[in-house]
Amino acid sequence: MLSFPLILATEQPGMLELIFDADIIVQSVLFMLLGMSVGCWVIILKKYRMLNAAKEQTDEFLHQFWHSPKLEDMYHKLDDYQDSPTAAVYQNAYRELDKLNRIASESFIDGESNLERTMRRTISDEQSHMESLVTFLATTGSTAPFIGLFGTVWGILRAFQKIGATGQASIQTVGPDIAHALIATAVGLAAAIPAVIAYNFINRQIQMQRKEMENFASDFLNIVKRSNMGR
Repeated sequence: MLSFPLILATEQPGMLELIFDADIIVQSVLFMLLGMSVGCWVIILKKYRMLNAAKEQTDEFLHQFWHSPKLEDMYHKLDDYQDSPTAAVYQNAYRELDKLNRIASESFIDGESNLERTMRRTISDEQSHMESLVTFLATTGSTAPFIGLFGTVWGILRAFQKIGATGQASIQTVGPDIAHALIATAVGLAAAIPAVIAYNFINRQIQMQRKEMENFASDFLNIVKRSNMGR
């Protein structure tokens, strides 16, 4: 009868206490995973804001562009669409077109080829800008579970070492090391799962923005062709 209140009175170690009681190897694994997780969330928030602004400004830019009577009307309003990759395609394309129009010796075919290359290069540059740091999410998603698994294996090895040294397999002997091992697994998954989900989402949004740029570039080139044919 006296043992029941004594069990209730036993103080259980908290999560932070378990982490700080772990050996240097497990602690290194945990802090590495924590750093990777923090880095992922910084990238996720940054990319979410960037892609959200890109989508909103691209939609507004395209609406204004197709309702403008002249091709050059939007060029003087580009300061309002600095976060739109499609607006950047238009900006560079218009500059190239303006330069070509001032070169009387340039043939229409050569000018069209230069314009197409300019837009294609801009699309590639804008996609690279949107994809910057995103590979860290993929790296975290693929490596964090294995880093956590290393901490898990190390914690279990420590538990077996204590069993061999003491000759006892009680929960008091191996419990802390098993807990450290499970914490490493949990932290590895906690870092990997959001990273994989965010990577797939962000990559999908980037591909949608690339599609918008490609469609606009094709339409812009068609407008230029019709304009030159009408001369």
